[in-house]
Amino acid sequence: MKDTLCIKCKGKGLCGRPRCPILEKFKSLQSISPAISGDSVFGASPPALFVGSYGYPRVSAGPLIPPMAKENEALIFEDPSAWGNMQIEDIISMRSRMVRANTSLHVKDARSKENPLLVKAQELALSRKPVDTEAWFFKAPKQELKFDAVLTPMGPSGLVKNFELAENPDVPKKVDYLVYDTDALAKDAITELLKSDVSTEHITRLFSIGLLGKERKVVPTRWSITAVDDMAGKELSDRIVDFPWVSDIKLFSGTHFGNHFEVLILPRAYSFELIEIWLPKTVWSGESSWIGEDSEGINGKKGYSPLAGGYYAARLPVLEYLIGIKRQASVFVLREITPDYWAPLGVWVVREGMRKALLNPPETFESLEAAVSDLSGRVSTPKIEWIQQAKMLSEFRFQKTLDSFFNL
Repeated sequence: MKDTLCIKCKGKGLCGRPRCPILEKFKSLQSISPAISGDSVFGASPPALFVGSYGYPRVSAGPLIPPMAKENEALIFEDPSAWGNMQIEDIISMRSRMVRANTSLHVKDARSKENPLLVKAQELALSRKPVDTEAWFFKAPKQELKFDAVLTPMGPSGLVKNFELAENPDVPKKVDYLVYDTDALAKDAITELLKSDVSTEHITRLFSIGLLGKERKVVPTRWSITAVDDMAGKELSDRIVDFPWVSDIKLFSGTHFGNHFEVLILPRAYSFELIEIWLPKTVWSGESSWIGEDSEGINGKKGYSPLAGGYYAARLPVLEYLIGIKRQASVFVLREITPDYWAPLGVWVVREGMRKALLNPPETFESLEAAVSDLSGRVSTPKIEWIQQAKMLSEFRFQKTLDSFFNL
């Protein structure tokens, strides 16, 4: 029971403890000693921002600054696509240098220009390149490392007196246009930014700090990450429904930071299913394994997924792939999390892991049975333990039987 609760909770406090013992354990793994000189910090922000959720609608927000970081090294701090060859401990070490310069504000402050620190944070969010930033704190930032199931690890934090941007941000034209378009809905703005090849991280930054949409407000970073994945996914799924079906059964496979992915593409109308398997002794599972499932059909997702942000992060690369080949399909994804995933890094691991898997050469199969047999050979969990939850596979077999009976 405890292990299952930990997987569902992922540090949100469902057990009633004031602090998550799993997250506390990871905090002690790193000795954080960033180059902080007294009560001030100077460095090139990647750019990066953080908006907390505690105390909502009054929240803490501000820039993330790696002390002494130069522009040519700062960009990688906020670019998960560049972390593929790193080790988990390398990412933790790098991200522990990101100092959070927090100020307290109300989420509706985004609708006015009365908070000068928020205005500066918004200016930073516009940039696609690192911006030299200096922050002054009321007292030296607290030495701690923040882990989370959704968020990327972060380092020390402190209440900021003031911060200044030492240079002008480099703002893409499409970003500049949509930020000043207060008549555009947030989902429409996100769609336009995606079409203009603005990164998911940049869009999340803009949305979180209250720069997109009509009724603008500051949105906690953890909510923004999932909201952007979800809105982007809905827009892409609306576009693929008129595409022809794929013609073959294809199977992609890949592993990313101890997360193994099997992506099965089936020639049917669009639907998506994710089965998530946490093996024993992984970051959240304790001594027992856990299996969860969620899915959607042609009409999209109803309600919030019980698999949380990982569901939307896994779905987005699938839809990007289908848009790229101008086809629709039913897509079954099995994600198996192994003990190699020993520290929570955030849902970017799922998004980037899926993108990586879909770049690998696929195998093509004549039958679903052959594809599932091949898939099962790379998964540690016996097929009998997860196959009954795989609704899509059962429905595909049934439909194939009907097609054969009616000679369709």
